[in-house]
Amino acid sequence: MAELAGDAPALLEVEDLAVEFGRDGDYRRVVDGVGFRLARGERLALVGESGSGKSVTALAVLGLLDRTLARHPRGSVRYRGEELLGAPQGTLRRLRGRAIGTIFQEPMNALNPLHTIGRQIAEPLGLHLGLDGRAARIRAVEWLQRVGIADPERRFDAFPHQLSGGQRQRAMIAMALACGPELLIADEPTTALDVTLQVQILDLLAQLQRELGMAVLLISHDLNLVRRFAERVCVMHAGRVVESGTLDAVFGAPREAYTRALVAAEPTRLVAAVPATAATLLEARGIVCTFALRRGLFGRRGGEVRAVDGVDVELRAGETLGIVGESGSGKTTLGLSLLRLQDCSGSIRFDGRELAGLRERAVRPLRRHMQVVFQDPFAALSPRLTVERIVGEGLRIHCPALDAAARRARIVAGLREVGLDEEALWRYPHEFSGGQRQRIAIARALVLEPRLLLLDEPTSALDATVQKQVLDLLSTLQARHGMSYLFISHDLRVIRALAHRVLVMQAGRVVEAGPVEAVFEAPEHPYTLALLRAALLARR
Repeated sequence: MAELAGDAPALLEVEDLAVEFGRDGDYRRVVDGVGFRLARGERLALVGESGSGKSVTALAVLGLLDRTLARHPRGSVRYRGEELLGAPQGTLRRLRGRAIGTIFQEPMNALNPLHTIGRQIAEPLGLHLGLDGRAARIRAVEWLQRVGIADPERRFDAFPHQLSGGQRQRAMIAMALACGPELLIADEPTTALDVTLQVQILDLLAQLQRELGMAVLLISHDLNLVRRFAERVCVMHAGRVVESGTLDAVFGAPREAYTRALVAAEPTRLVAAVPATAATLLEARGIVCTFALRRGLFGRRGGEVRAVDGVDVELRAGETLGIVGESGSGKTTLGLSLLRLQDCSGSIRFDGRELAGLRERAVRPLRRHMQVVFQDPFAALSPRLTVERIVGEGLRIHCPALDAAARRARIVAGLREVGLDEEALWRYPHEFSGGQRQRIAIARALVLEPRLLLLDEPTSALDATVQKQVLDLLSTLQARHGMSYLFISHDLRVIRALAHRVLVMQAGRVVEAGPVEAVFEAPEHPYTLALLRAALLARR
């Protein structure tokens, strides 16, 4: 069990915790013998690969596991000495939000899309603190301001989809802390945020933690984030805690081979030179993408915003072009525009053929050669389809001559390339961890052997070791098949590892472009320099 620093009394005690999933006597153990203690004011991190049991452990602490599918053959979870495992729902509801706050991994999935941000912050203030509507609104607005959201009075009445990713994450922090909890459980609080927002959110959490004197249990696969925030760490692997101790002891002199592998899993430069004779696969000139702003009750047009403003792109066969920038810079909109998945103006030539002006029917046969891996695999994978149907969907459309046996063989081969076995065929997306779902999404794209692959934050949900494996895989596939990548990422280490050239975007425009090493070693634009400095801060 991870021991407390000094003789501080335990706020949260987890002992010999086991969790099994299944039904009708067929159970699979996913957490086995986990134990740790956390005192008020301490910061403890659970780290490990996707599927190691980190998030399941946190959900067990909160009593949020589905009791029809999960059971605890043994173990204890005590908050201030009160047993939470098997406690009545009334007891757990009394603690959630009031004594124990939670920040979930995906704010867009955790926030109710039908309610305003303000209402979702004010609701627990009424339930737990008995504040009336006016008092709850005043306190909710104060918290929106406290977490750094500009114009909090107006944002109180905004819906989740009207906020950026960073604003949604800040709103979740306000919701988690508004009632003044003693314990905060933060499950991947900066996943999918760009590097500047990561630093801002992490510094905000550290500041609020010190002000409130609360304990924080951080769940993360990002070792840089853990190094910057935590005091103690528990390393989990295959449902067990394999090593624990102070941050300096565990990361400075790891005893276990698994911990050493995690610490060593930094992305390395994987770029092979593109032949000088390589043909241009994608060429775009003057790409402009605008979105109309709607105002008023009847949605009258109130101007427009240029998400992409006059961008030129050139990509050769076998080359990787990295596209970086903060949230809202236009990275994803540009990528979707280049693949004709978003309306835009300008010229787009793919393999010498002009795509602008083509009808969708004419573009559809080209889709096999232009595939996408989206940022959020949970949203991109149908929850009603098995993995076999998800990965094989493109084959049924673009390779109708394949019989069922040949199609399954291609699907199995694709899954194995991304580190999944044949057992995954009959399972559904919700049965996998976030990192495993991302690998399924990559397999779905790769199974068609495309010539151009748009990768929109493909490693943001992956832990360090799996991230390195995926980057190695993408590099190998590129060398084997000569594929070209448009690689969108907020992680500058990943761009440095895989990209030949980079575009730096700000407010829809390209502010700097060139070979990766040249841009990163000697940036010319102040915005590029600010991104690189933020990346360095995130690693301290």
